[in-house]
Amino acid sequence: MRDRPTVRVAWLATALLLALATVALSLAVGTRQVPLSAVLDALVHGGGSRDALVVRSLRLPRTEVGLAAGAALGLSGAALQAVTRNPLADPGILGLSQGAAAGVVFAIAGGLANGFGGYVWYAFTGAVVAAFLVYAVASRGRGGASPVKLALAGTALSAMVAGATTVVLTSSSATLDQFRFWQVGALSGRDAGTVGRMLPFLAAGTLLVLVCARGLDALALGDDTARALGHRVQLVRGGAALGATVLTAAAVAAAGPIAFIGLAVPHLARRLVGGGHRWALPLSALLGAALLLAADVAGRVVRAPAEVPAGVMTALVGVPVLVVLVRRKAVAV
Repeated sequence: MRDRPTVRVAWLATALLLALATVALSLAVGTRQVPLSAVLDALVHGGGSRDALVVRSLRLPRTEVGLAAGAALGLSGAALQAVTRNPLADPGILGLSQGAAAGVVFAIAGGLANGFGGYVWYAFTGAVVAAFLVYAVASRGRGGASPVKLALAGTALSAMVAGATTVVLTSSSATLDQFRFWQVGALSGRDAGTVGRMLPFLAAGTLLVLVCARGLDALALGDDTARALGHRVQLVRGGAALGATVLTAAAVAAAGPIAFIGLAVPHLARRLVGGGHRWALPLSALLGAALLLAADVAGRVVRAPAEVPAGVMTALVGVPVLVVLVRRKAVAV
């Protein structure tokens, strides 16, 4: 039933509506409740009222970051699970999260960055460097960068980088104080230019992953079968991995490490529309955006007037859900 094109289109439309609904909630809900009519008026006409300032100056930037980061994490998670043929893979499997964290830590410790605006590029650089190191190590020897070698190289690099990061943090309390606010993963405090700075990378990563969609379908059948179907296996795997790396790096740099989305959202997408990546990839992006925004909204109201960071909410809510899916054997490979 899920393989019928009309069903797939229906799920994509549903996910789009869900994402739009979470956008509306993100703009309207918080410590200060803003009516939807006032939200629309602020977006269309601007104005200087308190509601308009809250919507345009505070909530609109974090909503834009939530949309972009959630979509990037969902899309990259789906691509990485296909590249590694590992249903438990997420954007951290190539050491991306640890690489981004290391970039931020070393920038803070060296006095090169102070505040989120300064963290972005160091986090992005650290994630990209980590991914290239993992791919370089995994590519050596017979068979090139196989799924198993990628996973092993990513795990090893993550452990090494985590150790180096811990050394720096434990030796500098000032660095730890700054880093811990970024490490939890949150959308608050982002300015209007955050998405603009990351948009070129998000666009490039999305294009790379989507171009590889047919090749990812073939990889699911095995490398030999993919070659027999005319696909260049290493090129497909490398292109998709590079696209996922760029997407994850941009998301982590903008919002910090956000757990669960890149792991679980692709499973839900494949359960709804099947394993074809031309459908599962865009659905993963829409569901990832909706989930991250919903987590951010929930974090604003669960302990109001205080806020729980979105990264904490995705972990608290998402992990039990994933455990239930695994126990019911509902996780699709």
